[in-house]
Amino acid sequence: MHWYEKLNQYFPVEEMKSKEHMETLLIERSDIYHKDDGPNHVLMYVELDSFVFIDYLFVSKNARGQGLGHKLIEKMKRKGKPILLEVEPVNYEDSDTEKRLHFYKREGFEHAMSIGYRRRSLATKEVNKLEILYWAPNKESEEMIYEAMKKTYDMIHTYKDQHFYGKSYEPVEKVLTFNNENENLLDNL
Repeated sequence: MHWYEKLNQYFPVEEMKSKEHMETLLIERSDIYHKDDGPNHVLMYVELDSFVFIDYLFVSKNARGQGLGHKLIEKMKRKGKPILLEVEPVNYEDSDTEKRLHFYKREGFEHAMSIGYRRRSLATKEVNKLEILYWAPNKESEEMIYEAMKKTYDMIHTYKDQHFYGKSYEPVEKVLTFNNENENLLDNL
């Protein structure tokens, strides 16, 4: 199965970039946007000088519990930079959301409680609340994580959005906020 189909079957439509968007990033932003895939995984990530952003991480059901996800995260950690990613809040109708949070908690990720993230999906028109998780090897601040997320949003998520989707995503100032007081979603796991 093609790497995009694996991601498209696993991630909700409101979180997916189009195939054309991702393939264009791999070509036009090949200096920073990368794909690591195999028979049982797909890892799409951004690497800049000061951080790594995991755009998508998929491990097939038949390979779960075998340490593949851990190996992929360890590969990212060896870069020695903060790692950040977006996750859905726990949805008790979808057991994968809680399993995903447990996985990242075991891997040493923290919840960026001061960062608010609400993005309108161009596919569904609904506003989706996402949470930011991060791994900080040098105790980087949530303010640094916030600045990295803003950069990711502008450089990756909204890259040529008008071209790919016929309209633009909201500006970063409307999507990401700082100094929120969110509950730590990893505490209740």
